[in-house]
Amino acid sequence: MGVKKEPLALRVRTKDFALRIIRMYRALPKNGEANVIGRQILRSGTSVGAQYREAYRAKSPRDFINKMEGSLQELDETAFWIELLIEAEIMPEERMSELAKETDELIAIFVSSINTAKKNNKK
Repeated sequence: MGVKKEPLALRVRTKDFALRIIRMYRALPKNGEANVIGRQILRSGTSVGAQYREAYRAKSPRDFINKMEGSLQELDETAFWIELLIEAEIMPEERMSELAKETDELIAIFVSSINTAKKNNKK
């Protein structure tokens, strides 16, 4: 599968996403609810890039699809934790909006990539 421009860009983007999640985690208030949710979002948000790297090195199209779907699940979970942080008033929406937007954009990219891979795998 050689290194192509788009996968490399997504590799960098998912790593940047993980770094943004880490910075957001550090900014959370130091209380019980924030600690519990913070650990969850730290885990899910930082695993996206790691799983994408695994997908990029997949052994087969089916393996690629499975690993990409794992990344998508982690993104969806991260979106949930972001919503919870906002709706529980742990973090202000204006502070979370850019991270929420990036999460949504990555979800759209991963859904599209998975759908394309499934279509190509059927040929």
